[in-house]
Amino acid sequence: MKKLITFAALVFFLTSCKKNISELPEAPGTGSETFGAAVNGKLWTPQKFGIMPSAQILEARYEPGNSFVINARNFASSPNESEFEIRLNNITSPGVYPLNAESGNSAYYVERKITPTGEWKTNAQYTGQITITVNDRTNRILAGTFSFQAGSLYNDAPITVTDGRFDVKVQ
Repeated sequence: MKKLITFAALVFFLTSCKKNISELPEAPGTGSETFGAAVNGKLWTPQKFGIMPSAQILEARYEPGNSFVINARNFASSPNESEFEIRLNNITSPGVYPLNAESGNSAYYVERKITPTGEWKTNAQYTGQITITVNDRTNRILAGTFSFQAGSLYNDAPITVTDGRFDVKVQ
């Protein structure tokens, strides 16, 4: 019985370890379900956690008015987790779109330990841009790149997100 418990603990540990990221995924515009960015220089991608293997880590959905929402989640260091949410309004074609309060387009990043420990969002002062390279509504593919600075909702230092890229199937 002791060997069984030791084996189970080892399996749990190995399946719950955070995967080291050495490079960001490509975004070829084929609906490859990829997302990645550098948050303050540290590479970030969506990741599952060993005890939550069925948790959705990347999703994109249409909203009314040619709008999209992309959510990317990293559960790999649970109970710590982090998530991106990118909201885009009135996107009808490929192009460069601002991420700021005036446009209604926004980027949001949160870190949690059950409840948020830090939240950052683009606003009038901290802005960025998103470049849509593929907006194929027939095949439901959205792809592009992004970068932004986001201000803290808790008076922490702002964050800088660079080298962002995504290639998603929109629901």
